[in-house]
Amino acid sequence: MNDTLNFASASFMLSAPRLRECPHDSGCEVAFAGRSNAGKSSAINTLTRQTKLARTSKTPGRTQLINFFSLGGADRRLVDLPGYGFAKVPKATKEEWDRNLAEYLQNRLSLKALVLLMDIRHPLQEYDWQMIRWAAQANLPLHILLTKADKLNHGPASNALLKVRSELAKSGVETLSVQTFSALKKAGLDDLQGFLNQWLN
Repeated sequence: MNDTLNFASASFMLSAPRLRECPHDSGCEVAFAGRSNAGKSSAINTLTRQTKLARTSKTPGRTQLINFFSLGGADRRLVDLPGYGFAKVPKATKEEWDRNLAEYLQNRLSLKALVLLMDIRHPLQEYDWQMIRWAAQANLPLHILLTKADKLNHGPASNALLKVRSELAKSGVETLSVQTFSALKKAGLDDLQGFLNQWLN
């Protein structure tokens, strides 16, 4: 199976608060993770050419469940993980989110890769490094999207990309790649689709 996926065919499957309520653990899926204000839902909507598939909100932290979207069949899925590090919720709620997220990342067999989104103006925050280290330990391919690239001119955006690559090289992490991305201008969409086609096929 090595066909090009039709991302516009994506449809909502279900939302699960914890691993045991996720869809059957077969086939393959790629999860999108990132801080609550990194533009995760906007990226998924741009990728699937749908405006309301993933819920966007002016209030960071609205994605509190693990959301699954099928791609023309239940055996290939995109997953929108709860945003981390920003949501104004009680500490106990945040700790439960963290537990459920860790359980999914550590035990989901059909998880083939992780797309980690960071605002290009504020990359490599503490939570981002936690996700990068976890993916490296799990030997899980990880692709970084530096989102909201339209907020910077070309020169500063290129410099931000080079700086992130330099920091990652210093850390010794090898299972990842990095690109700039703008949901607003659809910049970087072809590159993202290329990675997803590779992982989900």
